[in-house]
Amino acid sequence: MAPTIRVQREDFDAAIETKALTAGRSDIGAVVAFTGLCRSEGNRLAALELEHYPGMAEAEMRRIATLAIEKFSLLGLTAIHRHGRIEPGGQIVLVIAGASHRQAAFDGANFMMDFLKTAAPFWKKEHGADGRSGDWVAARDADDTALTKWR
Repeated sequence: MAPTIRVQREDFDAAIETKALTAGRSDIGAVVAFTGLCRSEGNRLAALELEHYPGMAEAEMRRIATLAIEKFSLLGLTAIHRHGRIEPGGQIVLVIAGASHRQAAFDGANFMMDFLKTAAPFWKKEHGADGRSGDWVAARDADDTALTKWR
């Protein structure tokens, strides 16, 4: 089973993506969906600008997804990551994991997100509500620490 992987500028609909993953499937007993949103950081941010390395981002997402499918015996996996300017409340990332049982679906989705946050070539730049453009956001130590549970 090949994962569905997309990097796109346009928004996505989690319900439509879930239906696409489960359509005609009677072997999937659990679906876990995670949607990551842009925060306002206490009304400090006007937007996040997300960039990616075209081709490499998709390849790394596919590699991570394939690992998740194998490790957790997933029956379906969708990962969509947006790029471009996204305002607070806007959707950034969607991960949907389907499995026979709930724990595998939860673990598969969590694994995918932990690796997306650290291994996939995406970069974020903050745009302030005051009109100033900030720096590119550095990786968080907490994201790296989250990976240790999978190794």
